[in-house]
Amino acid sequence: MGCGAVGGTVAASLIEAGYDVATFCPNGAIADAIDARGFQLRGDGPARTVPGRVVRAVPGGPFDVIVLATQPTDVESAARAACGSLAPNGAMLCLQNGLCEERVAQVVGAGRTVGAVVAWGAAMPELGVFDRTAPGGFTLGRMSGEVDDRVEAIGRALESVGPTEITHNLAGKRWSKLAINCAISSLGALGGERLGSLLQHRFVRRLALEIMTEAVHVARREKIALEKVSGTIDLDWIALTDEERTAAGSPALLAKHALLYAVGLRFRRMRSSMLAAIERGRPPSVDYLNGEIITRGQRLSFPTPVNARVRAWVWDVAGGRRAPGLPLLRELAAAG
Repeated sequence: MGCGAVGGTVAASLIEAGYDVATFCPNGAIADAIDARGFQLRGDGPARTVPGRVVRAVPGGPFDVIVLATQPTDVESAARAACGSLAPNGAMLCLQNGLCEERVAQVVGAGRTVGAVVAWGAAMPELGVFDRTAPGGFTLGRMSGEVDDRVEAIGRALESVGPTEITHNLAGKRWSKLAINCAISSLGALGGERLGSLLQHRFVRRLALEIMTEAVHVARREKIALEKVSGTIDLDWIALTDEERTAAGSPALLAKHALLYAVGLRFRRMRSSMLAAIERGRPPSVDYLNGEIITRGQRLSFPTPVNARVRAWVWDVAGGRRAPGLPLLRELAAAG
């Protein structure tokens, strides 16, 4: 369900590995391009074409797995549209950023909901062309922490896309990725540039640290045991202490900046999917990222002013009231 940068890459990789895949895409231009030329894969090994076609209506099924690869803003409607096509013992697999498993479970039930944290990047520079912009794989699991035959089978399938780890603590992985996306995706939408370019600037890294720190504090109040994402970013460690938020500098603060700088280098070609959505005239997913932190913080009586300002300004960019770019991020940093 969905054939954007991530969905198209996943569909093509599964087809290439020999799986029986029906690819649904409501975007006629993308569907036409794939029907005419197949899936054009770039950036992960040699450039190649994977033959395939796209269906314009949700097929009847029953399907063992329905992969939800839409934007977070569309995940609930996609789940409702496809729930009748899911086999009784099947599962819907959420690939979105945010906390979408909870939303999908309301449609098909928690027992038929699986989540995968995506730790790689992709772009669609042309219709039907899917470019892997950053390496990585998946972390897969259920909200309950249970690992069963269905989860293991999905894990084997996802190995055709990238290395797949199965976790008993999906919530901890998901919240860590949420904290990162609240910074990276939203600042990317405001900055209008690729990740590597943005994180070269110290004030952008500081904004990212402030955003993630608020997210970590909310997660702690939600009793979430955070875990590293991609084995590199320890959110509990990277969150700013009270002393670091006021100090001019310290060895620990320097180390946190250095880690974010290294992340920028590793994922330098990654571009915010939120920015891409805005450019296509679609609503940004900021309410499913920073909005989750703000809403849950309010419920827990914990203020999240930086995330609140970021969400408001992303909507300003989407509405044409502000222009993305480094000057906008400088203004955000100066706002405190």
